[in-house]
Amino acid sequence: MPGRIAVSKQAAALWQRATLTEIRHETPHAATYRFAVPAWAGHLPGQHLILRLTAEDGYAAQRHYSIASAPDESGHIELTLDHVEGGEVSGWFHTVAKPGDEVEVRGPLSGFFAWPGDRPALLIGAGSGVVPLMSMVRHHRARNLSVPLRLLVSARSPEELIYARELGAETTPVFTRNAPEDVPVGRMAAAHVAPLLAEQPPGGWEAYVCGSNAFAEHASRLLVDAGQPVDRIRIERFG
Repeated sequence: MPGRIAVSKQAAALWQRATLTEIRHETPHAATYRFAVPAWAGHLPGQHLILRLTAEDGYAAQRHYSIASAPDESGHIELTLDHVEGGEVSGWFHTVAKPGDEVEVRGPLSGFFAWPGDRPALLIGAGSGVVPLMSMVRHHRARNLSVPLRLLVSARSPEELIYARELGAETTPVFTRNAPEDVPVGRMAAAHVAPLLAEQPPGGWEAYVCGSNAFAEHASRLLVDAGQPVDRIRIERFG
């Protein structure tokens, strides 16, 4: 199938050293961290990993993070992290981490939310929920896939829109608090979802929804009301 990538389950079960090589600020509260992981076995767009951060005294903290990069970058992965208030791991990354630092990663994990690029994909996310969806967009572009893909993403304002510089014609942004002139402000609504469902490519959409619990419930309800089959909605929640 086009875009399909084989990932070893055995390799995914092993902890690997990951060296931070680059930090890119996406918004005032989110940044992308690029790691060199020489033995990385590859991943499918939409999968996540476990990151382990160990202090000098031996205390360790683990977190699950979606992978932002496309699978095509051999030996490298990217994670995009919000700076969560009081978050010990995200706080370390946003205030202490620098290129050359090492962490441990294990993965990739979860095939349910993965999109191998073999079917039309309708992607809906809010805030940092766009991270695994961006892996799908990047994969679509890197492989020059002809299968249809659309991204509907919600953010508080243009300044809070993660990956704003990369988003293209496949993307429709929705702004809930502040928006550019002549762009309506408000919550994602049926008016945003219905036109995408009306495009309905051959075989129909496979919908991927990622965001907070509240957003996931809201977005999936909009999809169902617009005619998307329940069994073709995949949901990844956080928080």
